[in-house]
Amino acid sequence: MLRKIIKIDRDKCNGCGVCVSACHEGAIGLVDGKAELLRDDYCDGLGDCLPACPTGAISFEEREALEYDEAAVQSHKGKKPATPIMGGCPGSNARAIMREEDPGTAVSQEAEPQARIVASELSQWPIQIKLVPINAPYFQGANLLVAADCAAYAYGNFHKEFIKNRITLIGCPKLDDGDYSEKLTEIIKSNEIKSVTVVRMEVPCCGGIENAVKTALINSGKMIPWQVVTVSTDGRLLES
Repeated sequence: MLRKIIKIDRDKCNGCGVCVSACHEGAIGLVDGKAELLRDDYCDGLGDCLPACPTGAISFEEREALEYDEAAVQSHKGKKPATPIMGGCPGSNARAIMREEDPGTAVSQEAEPQARIVASELSQWPIQIKLVPINAPYFQGANLLVAADCAAYAYGNFHKEFIKNRITLIGCPKLDDGDYSEKLTEIIKSNEIKSVTVVRMEVPCCGGIENAVKTALINSGKMIPWQVVTVSTDGRLLES
């Protein structure tokens, strides 16, 4: 039947996932880091997702489409998905974090004398490899940090030495299902990445994150400077 339905411009979409949360019918999801209308019959044509889109990537069009199926939508809502739809969680919405050129340290008035709060150097969100959108705008011209999540806890000066002036991605190949290399390949292919720094722990299982980056660089076909830094379990940087 001919009816009004939403249309998503993939070129304008930044993969933030806000529209996924705004669509109460579950008609929209993220596919390869971009919003996509998953099912015509889940779209009611009311356009709650339009004002939620920060880039104006969503509009209406009139075309042949399946009739809106409210019963199917209600049945879909009642089912718990096997895996969460990327972007449905506000914690996966991409955003840049603006910081001063040299934040220095802030002294807490409530803290004991000499106690200091060191400023964060994180410049973007999200940071989990599985959550970050492939085409997030902060990837353009970025120096990329791909780190084992334990490294930030083991090495005390992690923010100043590694996160500062880099876009940060973290993961744990021991605990996360699947291989990171496919996602990292798409990130490197789709963006102008200047360099890649891998920070891993000395434990053998952490070799998975190093191998994933190595595979991604090969599969991307790009010659990008990269380095691997290894952190010991007692918090020291080991010579390579």
